[in-house]
Amino acid sequence: MTMIIAAGFSTAVLAQATATATASATATIVAPLTITKTVDMNFGNIAVSASNAGTVVLSPAGVRSLTGGITFPATTGTVDAAEFDVTGSGTYTYAITLPAGPVTLTGDPSGTMTLTTFTSTPSGTGALSAGAQTITVGATLNVGAGQAAGTYTNATAVPVSIVYN
Repeated sequence: MTMIIAAGFSTAVLAQATATATASATATIVAPLTITKTVDMNFGNIAVSASNAGTVVLSPAGVRSLTGGITFPATTGTVDAAEFDVTGSGTYTYAITLPAGPVTLTGDPSGTMTLTTFTSTPSGTGALSAGAQTITVGATLNVGAGQAAGTYTNATAVPVSIVYN
């Protein structure tokens, strides 16, 4: 006896469903950071010892202190920390970079001194308030024993740079 088995197979064809999603693209352009020097750094009048070197530390608040063979005459002259106005967008934060190495001041008629140990307020980073902030910068002036009398200025700038965080 022969048996015939018939199996029924059913094949269903499924259609591929298509799905689509969209995204929008946005870019916000912020105002560029700018920095403008408004006040130069000035250590004022300084008297030196013929035999002892010293330093004058000018704080970012414009306050002087001294070490070694330095004295401050009664007539102080102009004493100012450097001041910079920063502008940018809103309340963004930014990093502050001060000179890493010494800046040389050259005297008229002769001699040199160096500026070192730069400090700022704010220190390291700043935060804009309504798109603006002021940075003040001080430094240490290294004065030699018997430093020649005269006015000393820097031939190269005291660079202060900023960049958005």
